[in-house]
Amino acid sequence: MDSMLVVVYSETGLARDVAAQLHAEHGWPVGEIHDLRSHPETPGVLRPLLDSLLHRGAPISYQGPDPGDFRTVVIVTPMLAGHVPAAMRAFLGHHREQLRRVAIISILKSDDAVSAVPEVAQLLGHAPIHNATLTAAELERGSVAAVREFGAFLQPRSTALQFPATGLSAA
Repeated sequence: MDSMLVVVYSETGLARDVAAQLHAEHGWPVGEIHDLRSHPETPGVLRPLLDSLLHRGAPISYQGPDPGDFRTVVIVTPMLAGHVPAAMRAFLGHHREQLRRVAIISILKSDDAVSAVPEVAQLLGHAPIHNATLTAAELERGSVAAVREFGAFLQPRSTALQFPATGLSAA
């Protein structure tokens, strides 16, 4: 079982950029969720917004490694009207039993929007092990520090005994 998998759903490309940064910095594989619906009758953000508000699911495709093969899955998702997008909701519902340890990066439209943590915890039946909330404005300005800190927190640490730099050894 590998250690980390990043699963992303991206509407504008910002979430995809965050996933790419985690991949570049840590080598974690990335899987991507795609909403299979085409909506000529409701162009723009209306249909995704209604899906989020009404907690509707979406037909999806997932391209990436099996989440069950990983100890921890990092979810990177935008928020729509304070809710997880329908495509991410469908993925979480389908893979609920495989998602034992989840960390979340929520991408918000504004500073006063709501993180994905409560909704994802409800969908999965357990709280995430770690979370970060970023705004679209931060990401558009090229801020990568918060993503770097998030990844560093999750990066497995050495369990080897560490000694101060005194010249002493464990022998």
